[in-house]
Amino acid sequence: MNPPNPLPDEIFSALSPLTPLQLAWLSGYCWAQAGGAADAPQRPSENAAPAVQTAAAPANITVLSASQTGNARAVAARLHEALLSRNLPATLASCADYKPKNLAAEQILLLVTSTQGEGEPPEEALSLFKLVNGKKAPDLGGLKFAVLGLGDSSYPKFCGAAVDFDSRLAALGGVRLLPRTDCDLEFQAEAEAWMAKIVPAVAAECKAAPAAQAAPQFSDGLSAGQSAYGKENPFPATLSVRQKITGRNSDKDVRHIEIDLAGSGLQYTAGDALGVWFDNDGELVSRLLAAVSLTGDEAVDVNGENKTLRAALTHDYEISQNTPHFVKGYAELAGNAELAERAQADAAALVAEYPPVALAEHYPAQLTAEQLVSLLRPLTPRLYSIASAQDEVGDEVHLTVGVLNYESDGKPFTGAASGYLAERLPEEGQVRVFVERNPNFRLPENPDTPIIMIGCGTGIAPFRAFMQQRAADSAGGKNWLVFGNPHFTDDFLYQTEWQQFAKDGLLTKYSFAWSRDQKEKIYVQHRLQENGAQIWDWIQEGAHIYVCGDAAKMAKDVEAALLAVIAAHGGMDGDAADEYLDEMRQEKRYQRDVY
Repeated sequence: MNPPNPLPDEIFSALSPLTPLQLAWLSGYCWAQAGGAADAPQRPSENAAPAVQTAAAPANITVLSASQTGNARAVAARLHEALLSRNLPATLASCADYKPKNLAAEQILLLVTSTQGEGEPPEEALSLFKLVNGKKAPDLGGLKFAVLGLGDSSYPKFCGAAVDFDSRLAALGGVRLLPRTDCDLEFQAEAEAWMAKIVPAVAAECKAAPAAQAAPQFSDGLSAGQSAYGKENPFPATLSVRQKITGRNSDKDVRHIEIDLAGSGLQYTAGDALGVWFDNDGELVSRLLAAVSLTGDEAVDVNGENKTLRAALTHDYEISQNTPHFVKGYAELAGNAELAERAQADAAALVAEYPPVALAEHYPAQLTAEQLVSLLRPLTPRLYSIASAQDEVGDEVHLTVGVLNYESDGKPFTGAASGYLAERLPEEGQVRVFVERNPNFRLPENPDTPIIMIGCGTGIAPFRAFMQQRAADSAGGKNWLVFGNPHFTDDFLYQTEWQQFAKDGLLTKYSFAWSRDQKEKIYVQHRLQENGAQIWDWIQEGAHIYVCGDAAKMAKDVEAALLAVIAAHGGMDGDAADEYLDEMRQEKRYQRDVY
């Protein structure tokens, strides 16, 4: 027996001529008016949590971003807009605010994820990653999903996080709406092509209405009220101060950099990063040209603009970081049997051994200008943790830059961006910069909350910003620095400032690990273990823990030490300690800025 018709006769009669498609659209509209959706689609904040559905929708659609530098977050926001334009009730969320336990209830999940380190997920996605790979992984038999990966093909595990998420979601019972797509550094075109496929696929799955308006073009995720300057439109700032802050006997060359942002409108928060566009070393460009028998005067097309090859290699192409594409392509064009054999056997080993210039110098060849640029990828900016608080320094931004100096094949090389900032850019010269937000590395909202800062080397940069901000806020919370470097005398970065913080009472406690000042090497994880009881006391008081530095080893050793402290002093076994630390991560009490 059918339920009674609640509609007036005149409305019921008006509906009769409508097509199934028109009825589907009207159904979604009425659902929204009844309170199941917002009055008008609005773009939520980058950290918006999934909304609770109060009425039955065609499907539960979640667009989830796992971002390290903001690119995945921007792509997810663009995808969300495209879905809303098709009247699809999608929810946008970042992994930083997403509750992993919600995964079991998802119907349609669209995941945009970057990759960091050795194929690992971004910091904000670690809790979700642990869930899908752990003992408590849910049955996802009711899930349909698609994964878009953003990565860097110069790394062996290209888009490793996307690969792992995609395989695990399928292994847990999920059904792919589309095969996984992996995008390299220049991701925009591939991301757009993927979105052009996934949006109709979701619409078909939901049997939703056609587009109410044209989908917006790809954006960089900037919201109203922010500075007009961003990654694609950097601000021409001025280098005002450059000072070496390691001693003469140090094995490291670390520079304190101050950049003038006056007139930019750029705003940053302690924990953010500064993006720096740089020019390649002219000497390195000349070495590459000589190795491939070119003069640099040859004309090449760069995104529709005619340039000399030398200018293009200086400003537009990456010549310091190798990729499998360059190795394999160069081996084919060079006609060198030894190189071809090595590239075929293990291209990754050649990538690790030689930067592009060193490879070309070891295996010289005669190429055309077009052949050379076809092997190179576009130049991308470098990101540096900001070492200042804007409330303290005003229209300035400070960086702590470790200059990379190394040899390959017996010849000297310098880091492309670090060498540019440290040596090649003249003081008072212009440098193109932008602010890269890092919402997952933030001081506690409550200024009375204690914090523990753990870092090595240039990983001290954001903690200097934290302390400046705590001082500006007159924060009452306790502050503990755990810092490591080889030598006290030559490698104590910002020594006088930290001593002043301690003298003023702002720095409550400090634990230093000078690894080479004694026979036995001592690292920050050893200091954590030595102070385990006090670390646990601070955690019980609500302390937030921050880690900054090397992801491959330091960050892993620190996490292992923290787990041991939690287990020993919290009376837990290994699994319980792991869950406890993961809960801290979800509560944003355990944050890492690792690279």
